[in-house]
Amino acid sequence: MGIEGVGGDMINRWTILFVLFFARTVMAFQFQSVAALSPFIVDSLAISIADIGILIGLYLGPGVLVAIPGGTIAARFGDKRVVGLSLGCMLAGAVVTLAATAWEMAVVGRVLGGVGGVVINVVMTKLLVDWFQGREIGTAMGVFISSWPVGIALALVILPFMAATGGLALAWGVVTASVVVALVAFVMLYRTQEGASVGPATITRAQMPAFALFMAAMVWALYNAGYSMVFAFGPLVLAERGVDAVTAGSVTSVFMAAAGIAIPIGGILADWSGRRDLLIAVSLIGGVIVLPLALVVPVEVVVVTLAVGGFVSGLGAGSIMTLPSEVLAPEARAFGMGVFFTVYYILMMIAPAVAGRVAEQSGDIWVTFLLGAALLGLGFVALVLFRRAVRVLPI
Repeated sequence: MGIEGVGGDMINRWTILFVLFFARTVMAFQFQSVAALSPFIVDSLAISIADIGILIGLYLGPGVLVAIPGGTIAARFGDKRVVGLSLGCMLAGAVVTLAATAWEMAVVGRVLGGVGGVVINVVMTKLLVDWFQGREIGTAMGVFISSWPVGIALALVILPFMAATGGLALAWGVVTASVVVALVAFVMLYRTQEGASVGPATITRAQMPAFALFMAAMVWALYNAGYSMVFAFGPLVLAERGVDAVTAGSVTSVFMAAAGIAIPIGGILADWSGRRDLLIAVSLIGGVIVLPLALVVPVEVVVVTLAVGGFVSGLGAGSIMTLPSEVLAPEARAFGMGVFFTVYYILMMIAPAVAGRVAEQSGDIWVTFLLGAALLGLGFVALVLFRRAVRVLPI
């Protein structure tokens, strides 16, 4: 292969990564929009904080039902077509939300956007593996996964400012416009990797090692559920410690920003060192230490504690997302990633609700961080079980 061919391939792979990164950033931006705009939505639709919580959960909730079908449909009808249609679904949800004048319309918009979002999350992860399997996959996955905290942080910074200066409609308009750009960029720039599995495939038991895949999914689900306690309940925990609401939100966003910086660094370190499990363990065990620590350190250093925690949390994210690629054959990736994300969506839907209920019944919001630490500890156990399962797989 000549220099031009190599250069073209390199440019194309990293261009593909940028397109996937941007689309997933927009997904996170849309997901976080309700939480970021919650004070304005409460006033506009005359709803309660509990209703806001329902709207937040409705975005990822559809993943329990559509993650596996989404992966299967992509395998049958083509990845690019399904991702394009899913981005169109996100756009429809954004438009309905923009036009919403009642709670029911907001629910419809949220579910539409969520259905599209969870499908692209499943399928685009498979697309990334297709393009980078065996070639800087840790770096690529780290960059790709960092899109989630980047999108959330951008929503926390941009959307409240837009709503405060131009009204809620302007903020929703920004969300809608971002989805349009992501849709156009994907349709125009993405192309299927040569040799990638397309079309329907017969999946054998050897290609779908159920226990190993389930343990990989549990590592990802427990990791996310544990750290979700920070951005879900962090402002309330900090308020309980005497921090004002505005500062509490800003301090919590520092955690997400630090995670966004660390995730691609962790991917690069994984490719350079090959010590993916070590990086995953650092992220999981680090959280077991940092989350309880944030409850007892002096208030003045909480921001430093959460910044360190965010950075530590990000180091292993990309490596966790490469675990399914170790056990899934190419023709099983679409369906397998659907299974992987279904486990994730189930736990992500249950964990915050359980944490909130336990905190309400105990009268102590601090318990949410302790529960997060416990979930991260279980994630480490799941990693150990995954490795044991991989050792006994047929070569």
